[in-house]
Amino acid sequence: MSSSSSSSSSTPSIPKPKVPSAEELKDDVVEATKTAGSSSIRNFVAGGVGGVCAVLVGHPFDLVKVRLQTAEKGVYNGAMDVVRRTIAREGMARGLYAGVSAPLVGVTPMFAVSFWGYGVGKNLVKSFSEVKDEQYSVSQVSMAGFFSAIPMTIITAPFERVKVLLQIQGQKQLAPGEKPKYSGGLDVVRQLYKEGGIRSVWRGSAMTLARDGPGSAAYFATYEVVKRRLTPKDVEGKPGQLSLSAVCVAGGAAGVAMWIPVFPVDTVKSRLQSAEGRPTIGGTLRELYGKGGVKAFFPGIGPALARAVPANAATFLGVELAQKAMTSLFG
Repeated sequence: MSSSSSSSSSTPSIPKPKVPSAEELKDDVVEATKTAGSSSIRNFVAGGVGGVCAVLVGHPFDLVKVRLQTAEKGVYNGAMDVVRRTIAREGMARGLYAGVSAPLVGVTPMFAVSFWGYGVGKNLVKSFSEVKDEQYSVSQVSMAGFFSAIPMTIITAPFERVKVLLQIQGQKQLAPGEKPKYSGGLDVVRQLYKEGGIRSVWRGSAMTLARDGPGSAAYFATYEVVKRRLTPKDVEGKPGQLSLSAVCVAGGAAGVAMWIPVFPVDTVKSRLQSAEGRPTIGGTLRELYGKGGVKAFFPGIGPALARAVPANAATFLGVELAQKAMTSLFG
């Protein structure tokens, strides 16, 4: 009895891990933002450049994806059918670039905030865990990537709401003399606010974050992994100069990795943002599944993946070139 007591008393106690409080987390985020300094500004600018490149290359693919996602079953035979009918009805430039004003205005700050948030996320991760030789692990990059989606959603949700509504209105066959419901991005915002206030403008925010959180984690992690594999090592075993072709390959791979796991979430988001009235997430899920089962959550995945490669190759190419230009100009 006494030996048992003695043995138990001699067992060393295991210290409990300290869980940071909400106030400590807030302080860490603020500190991470401050310590990012000029690199945050550069990330913001480079992200904006990458965003413009992404829109110019990827918008036609995105338009096809959205029209497939939001059209009733049987309206289109496939992606090429959307392209043919869009060009026939609206012309090449005006048709394939319908609604491009919203993403050009919105995607530039969206990508800028995304890459800024990613930089802040990396600083935040660094304050919680050890980073050896500035080489973040895959899990650390993923956490920083997920964090980047939080501030980005504030911009992404309303702009994607506007973009989706402008993209799908081209599907309606107008009567002679009839005008489209929306004349442009600002008109969409004005009408949405009039119909349902600020909640109508930001409809789909929860699904946007549900898509972009895990999507951004996969996005940045894949880019870093592929980039490291393609980056030659110097004599000391440290990363050498990265070629622009390798940047494009890594960016394209990141785009594909982002879309595959979150595409069903994007379909629900597009339906929510394009529906009339006051749709709910649960109601949209039931409606989609009832119409086509699991397959109904993947319409337009072909155009989305086809867009992901060139658009995200262009994004990271723009980001890397902008970073290089700023380094040569400002040191």
